Amino acid sequence: MSNILAIVGRPNVGKSTLYNRLTESRKAIVDDQSGVTRDRHYGLAEWTDKKFTVIDTGGYVANSEDVFEAAIREQVHIAIEEATVIVFMVDVTTGITDLDDDIAQILRRSKKPVFVAVNKVDNHQLQSDATEFYSFGLGEIHCISSMSGSGTGDLLDEVIKHFENEAEDENSLPKYAIVGRPNVGKSSMINALIGKERNIVTNVAGTTRDSIHIHYNQFGHEFMLIDTAGLRKKTKVRENIEFYSVMRTIKALEEADVIILMIDAVDGIESQDINIFHLAEKNKKGIVLVVNKWDLIEKDHKTVKEFEQKIKEKIAPFVDVPIVFTSVTEKQRIFKTIEAAAKVYENKTKKIPTSKLNDILLPIIENTPPPATKGKHIKIKYITQINASSPMFAFFCNLPQYIKEPYKRFVENKLREHFDFEGVPLQIFFRQK
Repeated sequence: MSNILAIVGRPNVGKSTLYNRLTESRKAIVDDQSGVTRDRHYGLAEWTDKKFTVIDTGGYVANSEDVFEAAIREQVHIAIEEATVIVFMVDVTTGITDLDDDIAQILRRSKKPVFVAVNKVDNHQLQSDATEFYSFGLGEIHCISSMSGSGTGDLLDEVIKHFENEAEDENSLPKYAIVGRPNVGKSSMINALIGKERNIVTNVAGTTRDSIHIHYNQFGHEFMLIDTAGLRKKTKVRENIEFYSVMRTIKALEEADVIILMIDAVDGIESQDINIFHLAEKNKKGIVLVVNKWDLIEKDHKTVKEFEQKIKEKIAPFVDVPIVFTSVTEKQRIFKTIEAAAKVYENKTKKIPTSKLNDILLPIIENTPPPATKGKHIKIKYITQINASSPMFAFFCNLPQYIKEPYKRFVENKLREHFDFEGVPLQIFFRQK
């Protein structure tokens, strides 16, 4: 079950500013020059208890005039195919351009919910200018200012009506998704796992029409493998492979319990890998890192350690993650990947008895209490694990507002040290007692 909002439109209409507002980040570089947005543009947003992923399509267009417009049209096609809802952004100060008209025409033919967001509407005069966008024939228009935020709340109220609530899946098997950049070896990994034992593996049609859930049951492991690697619709809209693979990755990520993120040993961990990693972490998914094509690396006794160190520097602060070095073509350590994923799933779903938590952690906390603030001593009295789909802990204390980030990290490290949560993001809350 994935809720994806894609923001489409021509350059410089304010897509990145809206994206930043929704994901509350300043990750994208916001600048008036066309083509400045170079960062990966996908992040997690939440509006009235509904979580969804936002994709700013602006970061995926090669900026040269001849391919430019074609690339934007193509992206709109991909967004229609993959996203749940589309926000079509236009600029009231320029009015309707030919490219806007082209995009509108593509969107009119789609079956997906489309919202026209008229940006830069900062006064009443501009509000009446905005009415020309009704001529797209895409229904209601929403006047917004992505800079000041006006109108974005009303827009989101409408958008989230099309999102589903996180449904508890009736199939209780763990779900693993193998993700990574194109050509890192995802398909080969899936083929190596499944082998030719087609009688053991049955294809179960996925919840979404376009990711295949493969039921794996052998060697004492049973799980659903979400395969997005081998799925390419035979359409003309496949030039924009990077954007397409990002959309697919996000869909798989939202459906899975554990993400097996494959990295190319030759290229090392790249910005898109790190983005996927952080999105998985934010979505509270279990994570296993797999460094593939390890057979191509010249090795000495410290290669593995050095490589692990480099990865951990880039994914910090959440570094308690298993890293498996494989060569899929040489059939090396493929099974170890599955064992690591199974262990991470077990860590993600385990419940620790309250008595055990308190017996182990309270003495540690007594020894190293939170630093006193404004002369007030903070006393943590009681700890419990909250019932949730990933590990959450509540620490009850007298003055939760005075507990700072470093102490939170200290507590998290102690939890990891004593209870093994390798590969799993933890949530820690300090509550009033």
